[in-house]
Amino acid sequence: MSRHDSLKKVSIIVSKGSFEGVYPGLIMAHGARMEGMEANLFFTFFGLHAIVKKKMNKLKVATVGNPALCVPTPMGMPMPTLLGALPGMSTLATAMMKKEMERLDIPPVGEFIEMIHDAGAGIYACKATVDMFKLKREDFCPQVDKVLTVGEFYQLSAEAQIIFT
Repeated sequence: MSRHDSLKKVSIIVSKGSFEGVYPGLIMAHGARMEGMEANLFFTFFGLHAIVKKKMNKLKVATVGNPALCVPTPMGMPMPTLLGALPGMSTLATAMMKKEMERLDIPPVGEFIEMIHDAGAGIYACKATVDMFKLKREDFCPQVDKVLTVGEFYQLSAEAQIIFT
């Protein structure tokens, strides 16, 4: 791909509401804006938790059914799923991840959403999911630009690389 053919626009779909499900989309959107690309984030299903005021800063690492989860470090020994089901494991794993992300200067979800929006990225909620979860505009953080139908999202994403996280 030549310099003239380089990617200019990305639309990132965030569908998972876990800590490790939301951050990849945020990091990718932020990186795209820092590279001068147009970026849009489309939150659907449990990914909406990242933009719902009362949930956005309370996301947790999924410890059950996550075969990649390792202890005591992210590249350590695999953690059996049964251990992930123990009370407090999700809270412990989340605290460990937050500590490491803080060390790397990666902001909490609410602050990151604000940074990404201030950098010019679009923040959108999926209308079907909003209706299904019976959410209202006031449930969302102020950075949400609009609630879109899937068709509107596709129109917004014309000529963009669509990324599903």
